[in-house]
Amino acid sequence: MGRYFGTDGVRGEANKNLTVASVYRIGRYLGNYYAKNGKGKIVIGKDTRLSSSMFENALACGIAESGSDTLLAGYCTTPCLAYLVGSEDFDCGIMISASHNPFYDNGIKIFGTDGLKIRDDMEDPIEDYMDGKFELPVAAKEEIGTIEYYPEGVEHYVDWITKTYPTDLSSYSVLLDLCNGGSCYTAPQIFERLGAKVTIMNDDPDGLNINTKCGSTHLEAIQAAMKEGSYDIGFAFDGDADRVLAVDPQGNVVDGDKIMYLLAKQLKAEGKLKGNRLVTTVMSNIGLKKALEAAGIQYEIVAVGDKNVVECMRANDYVVGGEQSGHIINSYSALFGDGVKTALNVLEVMAKNQCGINALADPVKVYPQLLINVRVKDKKIVLNDEEIKAKIEEVAKALGDNGRILVRPSGTEPLIRVMTEAESDELCEKYDNAVIELIKAKGYAA
Repeated sequence: MGRYFGTDGVRGEANKNLTVASVYRIGRYLGNYYAKNGKGKIVIGKDTRLSSSMFENALACGIAESGSDTLLAGYCTTPCLAYLVGSEDFDCGIMISASHNPFYDNGIKIFGTDGLKIRDDMEDPIEDYMDGKFELPVAAKEEIGTIEYYPEGVEHYVDWITKTYPTDLSSYSVLLDLCNGGSCYTAPQIFERLGAKVTIMNDDPDGLNINTKCGSTHLEAIQAAMKEGSYDIGFAFDGDADRVLAVDPQGNVVDGDKIMYLLAKQLKAEGKLKGNRLVTTVMSNIGLKKALEAAGIQYEIVAVGDKNVVECMRANDYVVGGEQSGHIINSYSALFGDGVKTALNVLEVMAKNQCGINALADPVKVYPQLLINVRVKDKKIVLNDEEIKAKIEEVAKALGDNGRILVRPSGTEPLIRVMTEAESDELCEKYDNAVIELIKAKGYAA
């Protein structure tokens, strides 16, 4: 991770550690970079948080001043933006979103012409320019870039999904939690065009309610609605809809681990699981690994972040991977996470097997897991402390093959994440607290 770029772009609280000035400089750098061989062409999308339009204007001004053209796709999802960059005539795409974070945070995700997030080696010079280590020329006369609206881009994305998705959904009743986010502008049209009986919740964004007690990080409302209603399945997206989690008719959560399992097992049955492997991250539950082993499927484990999953998939020609959080990549659809496509893939597997989500996901027996975030003054100091490392090793030995402990820094916030998996909730709490109490005792907590 760099000075500003984390595991998912640049992120921070709007007007505090993510400012108009810094975002403008990102626009200036990218506008100049893509204008080296004539005017570049950059598309910008945004989610529904209050500061998104402010940052949209800052980016567009920076890009135009540097000599590239900007098209504004408006409110959309991150996968919509990634699709537009990868399939249409754009040099670059920028999504303004802080994903599942609260409304007062925002972020900048940058995609190359292949529709994938930019390489790490491109992030360094952007950070140097943000820090004022060098300056760039401004465009003059006819070289100044244009700024135009491009609302039809969202319709292109909706058309793409509905034309490529083969399954008739008319027999399914689906509940969608749109998180008051970007999926409000895409998901209802897609599911309805494919024939599903759709009920919508949390589809009234006001700039302040994105991710607020709704969506994939706050499932209580959709769980209650599933138990009270008569639905085959529920799907909850995050703010920019690159993630999705499912809820069964009894209100039980079907997380990313279970979704990855049922997708990988279906691909294996169809002879399409290249390398007979699923790519997952260190955050996936032990239960997923045991279920995969029982199904004769191997797995690769990478660091947290969809970029790491994609890099492993591309390097080895694997076709499916993702994160427990619901960020799933299926290369038969696209090499970027898309909550809507993942939801459709789940429905497709249900239709092919003529059964409900429970029958498909039940082989994954989830071990109790407790994740506690500790706000700290300096993440590196905590992780390099020998006494803390010894405590983590002590816990790991005590858990043995029936659990694990993972202590890692947040990629976007000043947090240390302490996560324990064990055979009981009591053990998870005991071992999490053993590490957290030591962090606090050493004065590292903020």
